[in-house]
Amino acid sequence: MKRRTLVGSIAAAAAPGAAAPRRIGMSDVDRLQRRFAEIIASDHRHGGQLGIEQRAAALADEALNLQNSGSATQRVRSRLYACAASFRSSAMWAAIDGRRYDDAQRHMREAQALAEMSGDQAIKFRIWSHAGTMYRHLGRPGDALAANDVARSLHLTRRDPLFASLGLARQGAIHGAAQDRTSARRAFDQAQGALDRADSEAPRPVWLTAFYDQAELNSLALSAYLALGEYPTAEAHAHQCLSALRPYMARSRAIATTRLAHAQLAQGDADAAVASAMKVPASAATQHARVSRMLQEFGAALRATAQGSSTVQTWTEHTAAWRTSA
Repeated sequence: MKRRTLVGSIAAAAAPGAAAPRRIGMSDVDRLQRRFAEIIASDHRHGGQLGIEQRAAALADEALNLQNSGSATQRVRSRLYACAASFRSSAMWAAIDGRRYDDAQRHMREAQALAEMSGDQAIKFRIWSHAGTMYRHLGRPGDALAANDVARSLHLTRRDPLFASLGLARQGAIHGAAQDRTSARRAFDQAQGALDRADSEAPRPVWLTAFYDQAELNSLALSAYLALGEYPTAEAHAHQCLSALRPYMARSRAIATTRLAHAQLAQGDADAAVASAMKVPASAATQHARVSRMLQEFGAALRATAQGSSTVQTWTEHTAAWRTSA
């Protein structure tokens, strides 16, 4: 009886129309990578939005669910883990950019585990480099340096000068926040040298090629020298950054413009500073947490240094219009 049951089961499985296990392949990976490129594009346009964080986290779960939906080669499974880690790292970055640091740390832990399972050094670099930025924003330069050192110790930074340059530039920004002027200058000099050596035609992940270039190096230098109180140097880097930014880098342009306004105000040029700050789009000023906070700090500094002036009145009226349009 048992033999007849077994034979019947085999026959049923082999019968026409029986469902075969799904085969997961590179076409599934390619589809996820296209969605990842869309997340990257949204981040550069808007940055820090909760919606971007939620979409990226959902796509990370989708990539993981594929692991259990059929059979796949080890290569495909590794790529799926890399996709999941990529999406989770984008959720982490959106949370950092939106100053939702508890959520960012949760995404970081999940992204790190997924990256280890993928074996993908590029995504490991991204996650640890983001961690360094997160700790810098949290005012923890020791942790920031340690996290960024993990990224910089990966083998691919010795193979590819572009990764080395980004790691050094972010190291410079951390040194600036820590008030280590000498180390900051050295890091930016080394970052520039590595960028100059990088082969622009080498194949690299979309998240890197979409943003890291001379403009971003200048943006990080702007952040560092502003923190160090070297305002003329910061202003120079701001102008260099803004002149080289790619058109779609709306979030980066808003941040650099706001920092430029701070550097100009710190040099006593309130009129130029307000003119710069007024170039920040209302959408960024009211909806991007980092930009909004920096502009609030700018307004407070302006009122403290130019109280009762027509420049303060101009800024007050301008920000009132922002609130009305938000």
